[in-house]
Amino acid sequence: MAKQLSLREALREGMSEEMRRDESVFLMGEEVAQYNGAYKVSKGMLDEFGPKRIIDTPIAELGFAGIGVGAAMNGLKPIVEFMTWNFAVLAFDQIVNNAAKTLTQSAGQFNCPIVFRGPTGSAGQLAQQHSQTFEAWMSNTPGLKVISTVDPADAKGLIKSAIRDLDPVCVMESEVCYGDIGEVPEGDYTTPIGLAAVKKYGDDVTIVSFNKMMKVAMAAANELEKEGISAEVIDLRTIRPLDHVTLVESLKKTNRMVVVDESWPFCGVSSEIAYEMQKYAFDYLDAPITRLNAADTSLPYASTLVDAYLPTVSRVMQAVKDVMYR
Repeated sequence: MAKQLSLREALREGMSEEMRRDESVFLMGEEVAQYNGAYKVSKGMLDEFGPKRIIDTPIAELGFAGIGVGAAMNGLKPIVEFMTWNFAVLAFDQIVNNAAKTLTQSAGQFNCPIVFRGPTGSAGQLAQQHSQTFEAWMSNTPGLKVISTVDPADAKGLIKSAIRDLDPVCVMESEVCYGDIGEVPEGDYTTPIGLAAVKKYGDDVTIVSFNKMMKVAMAAANELEKEGISAEVIDLRTIRPLDHVTLVESLKKTNRMVVVDESWPFCGVSSEIAYEMQKYAFDYLDAPITRLNAADTSLPYASTLVDAYLPTVSRVMQAVKDVMYR
């Protein structure tokens, strides 16, 4: 059985189920309690769990991220919500230098079971300091696991897995997808961290993406099908650890790959995928792997430039035709 939930409802349900299951889990962040969350992800959770477990914080990301790390080292399981990952730049010292390194710095004596979550990427006309993507930034740090999805069913299962994980996990969401509706299974379930999902099967080309760019990838695949091109679409869901096995198996079948990645092209997730595919599946490639990224510049404010900055359905379709030499 399945029910229809929005992304925000699926995340809320996953967090709430884990909080009922384990009293050591709590949520903290700006406006998560009295205001029901900046994007209403935590709506109603204060009423159920009370102010000791749903905690409003000052506008001080470095401070409350540090409190979360300390709590995790002392046996609790914090969920730290950033109103946006752009604001988490202020907390990188705690995320990168403390949370990610706790296990190795303590020679395995301390774990840091903490979840850092919030929206990433462009959300329209929010300009340069509020429109960055952070999957590649966080994935560059050993000790951090990175989840990035906007599918409600996957989001619920993955947030539950993240909360149960003994390592720090960064969960990337999207402001513009919190209202997206999807089918979510009834009952308690988890989605494995580190396992990609084939969202559409095909034979001619593999399109790989994650987060809200999956909507662009799926739309392009559906349009390509009308032109007789069968595209397989894979949602990474987890960026680190990266599921290169699923990607290789698809590439063995299609022999061509296009990676759609909202982040900047230099040193990005798409770069890592291209490297791993040539390492593990070079003999299966009938064309060079093509990456489709955001423009290699800070995102302007003008709406026309926002459209020019991001990958689009038409650009994905053209990239697919290029790797197929059509």
